[in-house]
Amino acid sequence: MYVAISVFILIVSALMMLVVLVQNSKGGGLVSNLSSSNQILGVRKTTDFLEKATWTLAVVLVLLCLVSSLSIPKNGVGTSVNVDSAMRQQIENTVAPSDYQMPAATEAEAE
Repeated sequence: MYVAISVFILIVSALMMLVVLVQNSKGGGLVSNLSSSNQILGVRKTTDFLEKATWTLAVVLVLLCLVSSLSIPKNGVGTSVNVDSAMRQQIENTVAPSDYQMPAATEAEAE
């Protein structure tokens, strides 16, 4: 479930990037290409559509992110919270870097 939601998040993010890149902050973008011709979708309707698409994709992206946070696997392989006792004991028995002693330098290395 988590992987499917992650894929949907990536798809919605890519679509949102495309919709935002089509727009222009000064009213150009896709709208400027359609301003000379009078088609079924007029200039104003194109900007309305792009604005509604941007808001819709933003809301869908936020909802998918919230759902994905709820569907994260709680137990299983790869979770850092559940460390088994053998691994914990191995970590506790390792030598800390401060306990490591440097070997004494010989006269040949000192020169």
